[in-house]
Amino acid sequence: MKKSKLYVVLSAALLFGSNPAIAQDFSLGARGGLSIPNLSAPGSGQTPLNTGYSSRLGQDFAVFAEFKFSKLFSLQPMVEYSSQGGKKDGLQALAVPDELRPLFPPGMTPQYLFADYKSEAKLNYLMIPVLAKFGWDLGDLPLRLYVNAGPFVSFLLSAKQETSGQSELYLDEGGRQALPVGPQSFNNTEDIKNKLYTVNFGIEGNLGLNYRFGAHNIFIEGGGNYGLLNIQKDPMIGKNNTGGATANIGYSYYFGKHTPQPAQGNNSSEE
Repeated sequence: MKKSKLYVVLSAALLFGSNPAIAQDFSLGARGGLSIPNLSAPGSGQTPLNTGYSSRLGQDFAVFAEFKFSKLFSLQPMVEYSSQGGKKDGLQALAVPDELRPLFPPGMTPQYLFADYKSEAKLNYLMIPVLAKFGWDLGDLPLRLYVNAGPFVSFLLSAKQETSGQSELYLDEGGRQALPVGPQSFNNTEDIKNKLYTVNFGIEGNLGLNYRFGAHNIFIEGGGNYGLLNIQKDPMIGKNNTGGATANIGYSYYFGKHTPQPAQGNNSSEE
């Protein structure tokens, strides 16, 4: 495995390093901001356990290189830290705890119980997108509008389920049939990484506005990402896909054959 990864890195280095146009016309930069993720459930994989999520707030930051092939097109590989997950607040389903199974006659244990509490799935991924980027200068201004999009592969770094609150346990999702066990505490943090698949694949895209001065670029961008693979290992939970909106600001420095200058008259500078 280590040899194959080394081969990929060396191949990429040779590809970019052997092409003077690419090796001499590139930018390096970083961006950071907010991730607003949620967990979705496809129609064929929905259960009471994997539905009802709303968006949470997290962090998103990345470092990247940008290799220009023309005034219009460039390629942007990135290494990105991405917060994913979702949250629930209110009456929601949970698996029947083992300690409560003796309350039910043999063969009549319900599939789910319900309780009123808060829960939040905090998932953190290392994403590696490779984005095709298209940009357009805005007249004589030192501004450039761009879009980028492409695939990513991601690796799960950590996964925790945080719950809080106190509630009766109910047999029905309407909260009318309470179990005779009294209120239960839900204050807990559980490491759930071993319950999730650690590799995902998906797509990412962004729309941004870049301001350049000399070799420096400052930009703002908004976009999103979506994981195409189910992350849940347990079929009883169902299927969930990651995804989220992002809002970032960033900076890059241009290492080119000619340092771009702010447009004056006819804007022919590079980003």
